[in-house]
Formats: sequence, C-alpha cells, structure tokens
Amino acid sequence: MKIIILGAGRVGQSVADSLVSEHNDITVIDTDAQRLRELESRFDLRGVVGNGIEPAVLAEAGAQDTDLLIACAAQDETNLVCCKVAQRLFNIPTRIARVRSAGFEGEAALLGPDGFGVDRIICPEESLTHYIGKLIEYPQALQVRHFAGGRACLVAARARAGAALVNHTVGELRELLPGVAMRVVAIYRRFQEEPDRFVACDGRTRVAPGDEVFVLAASEHISEVLAALHQSGGQPARPVRRVMIAGGGGVGLRLGQQLARGPARYHVKLIEEDAQRCVELASVLPPEVLVLHGDTTDEDLLAGESIEEVDLFLALTDDDEDNIMSSLLAKRMGARRVLALINRRSYADLMHGTQIDIALSPAQAMLGELLAYVRRGDVQAVHSLRRGVAEALEIVARGDRKSSRVVGRQVGELPLPPEVHIGLIVRGIPCEGDGVEAGAVRSEPEVIIPRSTTVIESNDHVVFFLPHKRLVRDVEKLFRVSATFF
Repeated sequence: MKIIILGAGRVGQSVADSLVSEHNDITVIDTDAQRLRELESRFDLRGVVGNGIEPAVLAEAGAQDTDLLIACAAQDETNLVCCKVAQRLFNIPTRIARVRSAGFEGEAALLGPDGFGVDRIICPEESLTHYIGKLIEYPQALQVRHFAGGRACLVAARARAGAALVNHTVGELRELLPGVAMRVVAIYRRFQEEPDRFVACDGRTRVAPGDEVFVLAASEHISEVLAALHQSGGQPARPVRRVMIAGGGGVGLRLGQQLARGPARYHVKLIEEDAQRCVELASVLPPEVLVLHGDTTDEDLLAGESIEEVDLFLALTDDDEDNIMSSLLAKRMGARRVLALINRRSYADLMHGTQIDIALSPAQAMLGELLAYVRRGDVQAVHSLRRGVAEALEIVARGDRKSSRVVGRQVGELPLPPEVHIGLIVRGIPCEGDGVEAGAVRSEPEVIIPRSTTVIESNDHVVFFLPHKRLVRDVEKLFRVSATFF
C-alpha cells in the first residue's frame, strides 16, 4: 500500500515505524529537513520537505497514486486542510486526520465529503484516556483490548502465586472455570537477565507465577478471569478509588474530567508544575478533582499528599524521564500501582520488568485505529501489542464454501501457521443493511471458544492472536474472498 504521512513528530514517527515494517511504500512530509533525514536513516522510507497543505508538496510526495493519507502534524488546521486538498485535487481514497479538539466529534457534515473530506478522526489523547480508563476499571490488568463492538475482550495479566489458575496447565483451565468461555492465547515468561520470551500455548503448557498471560474471553467474564490469574485465595480485587495524576496536559485534563463524570466515586489529585496551567485546570475541572502546584518528582510533596494511600499513580507529563522517575519514586513510597507514559520505544523496553507496573506508549494506544485501514480483507479491529511486536486482529468471514477458504470449514482444517491462535468467534452480529421484520426479535450474538471441529460460518467475527506481525498477511490471504463472490 502507498501511504503518505504528514508530520514527523512522535505520532508520525511511531506510525511510520509500524507501517514500514509491513513493507508499505511510505512517504513522510515535514517542514523540518533534519528530522526527515534522521527518519530516512532509520527506516526504509522517503522524506519530502515542505508544507503538506500545498498541492505541489503533495504532488512531489506522490499523491496522484496514493492509497492512504495520514495527517498527524502538530496543528489540527494543517491536518484538516491537507485532507481537503488530498480529496479535491488528488482523490486519495482514504484520509485520516489527527485532531486534538473535541469540537469536531459528531460533526459528520463538517468532516464528510462536502466538508473537510476526512474519513476518520484520530485523537491520541482521547485514545489514551479511554485506554487508561479501562485499566482503572480492571485494576489487575496490564492490557485491555475490546473486539466485536465490546462483546469480546483480550486482557493481559501477571500471574500471581496462589491464584486459582496459576501452576495449572492450559488444558486444566476449562475445568477450573467451567462456566467461563475463555482461551489463553499467549504467555510471555520472564527469564533471569533476559527479556520476556514468548511461550507457545497448548494444553500441556503450565501457567507459572510471574508469567504475562494473554486471555481472550467474553467481556462479561473478564473480571472473573483476571481474579483467577491475579488474586490469591479467592479474594476479591481491590478497586481503584484514589488516583494521583502527574501532569496536567491534554491527557491529564481529559482523564480528570472522565473520572469525575464516572459513576464510581474517585478521589483524584492532579499535580502540575506550571502555575498558570494550574489556574486553567482548576477553572475547567470539577471540584472533585484537587489541582496541586508542584514538581511530580518532589518526595516531600508526594509524602504530604499521602502517596502511600494511592491506588493508582499516573505519570502523564510530556517528559519521559520525569514520568519514569516520578513513577519509581511513587512506587518506592508506597503507591499500590504505577503507570508511566513513555514516548521513546527504547525507554519503554527498558522499563519492562521494573517496578513500573505499566509503561504505556501514546502511539501504541491509537495505532490499531490506523492499522485497521491498512489491513486487507474485512478487518474490523486491530490492536498492537507487546510494543508493536505482536498483534490481535478481528476479521469477518465472508462468502460461502465456494468463494471462501474458511466459510463452511472446520477450524482444524484451516491452513494457518502453527503460531497463530484463533482465540474466539463472535457469531450473530448483524451486518449493515440487514433488515429485521416488524415484531421480530433479534437474538443476541454468541461468543464461541472454537474447537478443532467448530465450523466457521459466513459473517462470523474471528479474533486472532499473532505473536509476530509477519503472520498478518497469511491470515488476510486466507480470509480473502475469491472473485466469484458477489
């Protein structure tokens, strides 16, 4: 696929890194020539120096035969205008814009073909806020990803000694949780003085304490699965009630507003170093959020605000080093769980396995929204995992037995690479345009944990776990409908 990326900032670089690794033809536009030269030296891509809203610059980047434009420059106005120029002058089929402002949400007429010509808006800050909200809802989880419109979920949790499913084989888990439809799709195991290593799962694989376990299950069973992996002695999970946010930028502000609006009662404290920003935050945040002026790495400040009573400490500033240091300090001083926002991928890799519970990359949180447009076939959702190495993919089976290589066939017959796991199937999700007769009752979609004899039907939503992104093309090719299907 030929792709133009406008903007070589943090988001643009992360997007380029992911898409180049999948052998796409990438061109990056930016006004900073030095930044582009650095990108060209690191990745197999082409840089074009200039302003992306100028037709001549887009033409130089190859807009005439480009399949996808991703406009992720620093300014919303630049991204919107670039999409309009790409639509009107070059007829680029798919146009995605990064827009920070919340004022465009729900404005289909303004963003549609007669407006700015944007097919999809992405907002990394909004994606991060939503993702962190899920981690607050499920405090034992390291990752939470939804599929099939929220009906199914992939979670990752650290296995803890004494939990119900730990020290048992994968084959025994069905007996230990008989009423729960779930499947362990991957285990990453810690080894001394080595990075975590992927462990292929079969019925004989044993879940060991310290393993990072990925499980696919129906969303209503997620709390039960997490408790069985992480809670010892059948004790209920301790909910998150006291939250401390370090950094009052866009993510910190959105998260404070989200927690204050939520049904649960949270005690939220937000620390911001800039005094003027503190005044602005205090004027827009609800009174339930306490805004504090200070340094997030100040030990006395954290002690004075009872850091030892905090359930979740969130370091969300724009400075990776400050986020790492404040998280480590908060953990040492007694915070139960800490999360650090880290932009540099190398830093995130270093933090894995340290006292920081979760090292979160802003680009990885929203990358799946972009990947769904790059994937071939009827891909509904993509989630980038393990810092971009692994992937979870939801794809819809289309056609019939004559036109499809999967429909009407048993799971055990599918020629999939051995590393690929079919985690679950969601059956019965209505397609767009499906008519329902008056008075008819539509049955609820069914979440199926497939066996080798399970037959895939047309319109099934199949969720895969892929330990390596290089396996994506094999899955897409298998689900591609032949030309005989209309």
